[in-house]
Amino acid sequence: MGTRSWWGWGNVDDAVTGAERIALVERVGALLPQAELADHRPPDIDVLDLPAPRITAPAALAHLCSADPADRAGHAHGKAYRDVVRNLLGQLDHVPDLVLRPTRENEIVAVLDWCSAAGVAVIPYGGGSSVVGGVEPRLGSEFPGVVSLDMGALNQIVEIDPTSRAARIQAGILGPDLEDGLRPHGLTLRHFPQSFEFSTLGGWLATRAGGHYATVLTHIDDLTESLRVVTPYGVGESLRLPGSGAGPSPDRMFLGSEGTLGIITEAWMRLQDRPEWRAGASVFFEDYTSAVAATRALAQSDLRPANCRLLDPAEALINAGIATGGGVLVLGFESANHPVDAWLELALELCRDHGGRVQEARGGNGNGGGAKSDSGSGSEASAAQTWKSSFLRMPYQRDALAAHGMIVETFETACTWDRFFELRAAVEAAAYEALGVVGAQGVLTCRFTHVYPDGPAPYFGIYAAGRWGSLLEQWDQIKAAVSEALSKSGATITHHHAIGRDHRPWYDRQRPAPFAAALTAAKSALDPAGILNPGVLIG
Repeated sequence: MGTRSWWGWGNVDDAVTGAERIALVERVGALLPQAELADHRPPDIDVLDLPAPRITAPAALAHLCSADPADRAGHAHGKAYRDVVRNLLGQLDHVPDLVLRPTRENEIVAVLDWCSAAGVAVIPYGGGSSVVGGVEPRLGSEFPGVVSLDMGALNQIVEIDPTSRAARIQAGILGPDLEDGLRPHGLTLRHFPQSFEFSTLGGWLATRAGGHYATVLTHIDDLTESLRVVTPYGVGESLRLPGSGAGPSPDRMFLGSEGTLGIITEAWMRLQDRPEWRAGASVFFEDYTSAVAATRALAQSDLRPANCRLLDPAEALINAGIATGGGVLVLGFESANHPVDAWLELALELCRDHGGRVQEARGGNGNGGGAKSDSGSGSEASAAQTWKSSFLRMPYQRDALAAHGMIVETFETACTWDRFFELRAAVEAAAYEALGVVGAQGVLTCRFTHVYPDGPAPYFGIYAAGRWGSLLEQWDQIKAAVSEALSKSGATITHHHAIGRDHRPWYDRQRPAPFAAALTAAKSALDPAGILNPGVLIG
C-alpha cells in the first residue's frame, strides 16, 4: 500500500498530475468557461501550527499513543469535499489530541475505561473515508480532550467456516486485505464500495455502507451474521445465526450506529463463492423517462442484475464521454455456478421494449460471447468500461479540481419509484437556484447506484465553478438547499453515506420521535459519560 495523502483522497502516488491533470482542467474549462481554475497546493504539515495535545494518556496506554503532527492532521477530517478544501486552506480547527492504535480488544476496554473516567471524547476511526463529518472532532470546548481510536491494527481474518460459508473478521481490516485473505478459499464478501481500497469492515458496519452491487445484498447489513462490540457498559457478542425472530435484532442496534454506542471489534460475515461467469452490456436511450421505466422494470423483474446503473445524459457525457438524449444503462450479471448470458439477453429484451439500443454486450467467463449488440462500436461500445475507469478516478479528480477552485461534490438518497420524477425536479430546482445565489456556473448530474423493486437510489453530482476563498460557503449553501429538497420530498437524507455531523439536522427530522427517544436511552445506558463520537446521530 502506498503513502496515504493527509489532505486528500487515497495514495499520494495516485493523485492526478501531469498530462491527466492538464486534460482534466481543459475539459472543465470548456464545459464551464467562467471557471477560474488557478492551481492551489496544500500546505506542508510542519507549517500547520497545530495546538499542543491537552491530555496525557495513562502510562499503561502510552505505547498506543501518537501525538505526531502528521498523524493528528490525518485524523482531523474525513474525505468530503469540504474536508479537502479546508485541508488545502490549512484550516484544521479541530484536531484530535492523540491518535491511539490498539492491537487487542482488552486495550480498547482500557481506553474506554480511561476516557469515561476522564471525560475524554473517543472518535472511532477505520479508514477515515467518511464524507459526512463522521470522524471529525468537531467538539469545541465541551471535552477536556479527544482521541482518535484508529482500529487499523485489528486487521486479521481470524477464522473461516467453509461449511456455513462465513468468516470471523476483525473490524480494522481494509477491503483489499479482506478479499486477498478470502481468495485462496474461493470465497468473497462481495462488498465493494467506491472507498473499498481505503475503508474497513468496521467502518462499513458502523455506517451501514452500501456496496457496488445494484440489487440483492446491497448493504453490509445483509452480509452480517453476528457482531462483537465493546462499550463502556461492557462487551457484547450476538449469536451466529442464519436468522432469528427472537425480538429486535441486537446487531441492528449497532449497524449504522457510527461509533456512538460502542466499538465494533469483529464480526462474523456471510460470504459468497467467487463469481466465474459474467455478462454485461451498455444500453442507450433517447428518452430519459423511458430509461427510468426500463430500469424500474428490471428492478421488479426478479432478474437480479449485479449492476444496473442508469447514467442520465449529463452524467454519461461528463464521466463516460457519451452524448445521448436519454442516458446510458450499464448492466451486468454474474454467477459462481452457471453462465448468465441468458439472463442478460432477457434483460436486454426488456430494455428494447422500452426503446433501448444495445451498444455493447459481452458475456461468458471472460472469453467474450454473450448477447448481441444492436449497433455501434468504438467509443459507444466502451461506455461501461469508460465509466468504470472514471468511477475509480473520481475521488482523485475531485481533489485536483478542488485545488483549482471547482465545486465538485455528490449527495445521494433513495425514494420510491412513484416519487422519483418529482424528487428529481425538486433537487434540480433547489440546486440551480442555490448555484445562482452563490454565483456559481454549474451542472447537476444523476445516476442510480442501486435499484430496488420499490425504488431507486439516485446519486447526484454537482460540478460548478467556485471562487477560491469562498468554496466552503458556496458548497454549504448548495448542500443545505438540496438537503431541504430531499427532506421535503420524503426521500432519505442518505442511502449509504451515513449521518455523521453534516447530516444531523435532516436526520433528526427523518427519524420517528419514539425511535429517537429509544436511541437516546440506549446511548445513556451503554455510554453513560457520553464520550463515544459525540454529536453524531444523537445530540
